[in-house]
Order: sequence, then structure tokens, then C-alpha cells
Amino acid sequence: MSSLNFKHSVIFFNFCILVSPIYQQLNYTLIILCLFLILIVGISHGALDNIKGERLFKLFGLKSNILFYFSYIFISLIIIFTWLIFPNLILLIFLIFASYHFGKEDTVFKPKNRFPLNEILFFFKGSSVIIAPLLFQKESTNEIFAILNFYVFESSFFNDFLLVVFLLLSFISNIYLSLEKSIELKNVMLLDFFSIIILNLFLTPVLAFTIYFCFLHSIRHSFTLIKEMDSSFKKGLKKFIMKALPLTLVTGLIFLISIYFLNNLYKIDEAIYKVIFIGLASLTFPHILLEYLLEKNEKRT
Repeated sequence: MSSLNFKHSVIFFNFCILVSPIYQQLNYTLIILCLFLILIVGISHGALDNIKGERLFKLFGLKSNILFYFSYIFISLIIIFTWLIFPNLILLIFLIFASYHFGKEDTVFKPKNRFPLNEILFFFKGSSVIIAPLLFQKESTNEIFAILNFYVFESSFFNDFLLVVFLLLSFISNIYLSLEKSIELKNVMLLDFFSIIILNLFLTPVLAFTIYFCFLHSIRHSFTLIKEMDSSFKKGLKKFIMKALPLTLVTGLIFLISIYFLNNLYKIDEAIYKVIFIGLASLTFPHILLEYLLEKNEKRT
């Protein structure tokens, strides 16, 4: 899969260079397009969590699919309710976990086992997704955070110097993780890093995140799932679409219904922001937990 990932990174990098200056000339909001891209492309890479859940429950000697769905939905609802009560705390925890998740999942190879160093490197690597918009589009990013009732990054503590340091640590983490790997894999890591920088230099934070989340993070994760389903990419893709479609449609419908009701309380763009980020957080926590438990328990068997 390294060759496929390299081609994907090259295409994504060139796409970022092409779309960024074009968007500067358009100068209008694409929030609705972002929403549908996330609902169609972004969410689909987690739409096979039910299959992974079945594998995990079998390792625990459990056979009830209903119990998995109940557990997954229960964790998601807990995240939503606690966000409403403690938005600053939950969003901060979400950003930390998301940085680690992005860093780990976007690494296209298994680095040498160096616990806990790798975990720290994964966090800093993935943090570029959060730090870049704060550094290059700070006002717009904080406006979105204000809609989410999150004001942590407005503190003087998170000044430009600290953000630059974090971005440098992200760059160094990419280099260090790929030290013992081929030139091709090193290039993948560097192309991905600079793609994120280019997106956030020119685009609004939500559009930059959407392009990254849908066309780098989600597609790359989907590549792995497709390969697991069939050695033939074409056959694996067909199986992936058929299996991911039901939960993708259900999740998308829930998001749209939520926007419909929130639009009675907020402006449409504010309602969309809340649904995108609170919704993604509610899905990301159980998704990360499932990945962690499955990885740890499959190693023991």
C-alpha cells in the first residue's frame, strides 16, 4: 500500500496547491458543501465500526450486536451531553485525542515500537491540523470556537510563538517517525504536512479541515479497510461501499435532522458548525476507543 499512499499524497498535495488560490478569488462561504462532504466522504471511513465492533466483542466472548450499538450510541450521547455542560473541557480533550488519532492514522507505516515516544510523536504530528488554522487564520478559527462556546485559545498563553513551536514539533515528528523508512514514505509524510500548511494559509478553517478530513484522513483510512476486504482494490472498494453505505446514510440523516432543529435557535451557519464539530466529537471518541481496544486485544490473541 506504500505506492498507493505515495500517489495519494502527491495527488492531494497538488490538489491543495490548485484549489487554494482559486478559492481566494471566489471569496464566498462553502459551509454547506463542507457539511455534505463530511457527511458523504468523511463519516464513511468510520461506517464500518460495527464490523470492527463484532470482531472486538468476539474476542470478549460476546455475540450481541445490539450491545455494541448500544455501547457506541451511549458513549456518543455522553459526549454530547457533557459538551453542553463543560464545552471548554470536552472540546480541549477532543482536540488532544483528535491530534493523536490524526497523527497515528495518517502515518502510512508502522514505526519502530518505542512506547511512549511514538504516542507523543503521533500527537505532535497530528496537532498540525489544529495548530495551522490557529496560526494562519486565528481570527476566523476563534470565531468558530466562540460558536462552540470554546475560548481556551483566546488566552494570551497561546501566542504565535507557542503555535510556531508546536508546528515545528509537528514537522520534526514527521521526520523522526520516518527516519528508518524509505525515501518514498518520508516524502509521503512531508507532502501531507505541507499540504495541511498550504490549505490553512489560503482557505477558511472549516474548508481547510474539510478537505484534509475527507480527502486525506478519511480516504487513507478507507484504503486500509478496502485492502482488508479484498486483495483486489476494485472488489474491495465495491464491498466497502456496500457495507459503509447504511451507517453513513443513517448518520447523515441524524446530522441533517439536528441542523433542522438547531436552526430554530441559531443561524444556519452556526447550527451547521455545532452539528459538524459536536457530531464529529461524539463519533470520534467511541471510534478511537474501538480502534484502541481492538488493536490491544488482537495483539494478545
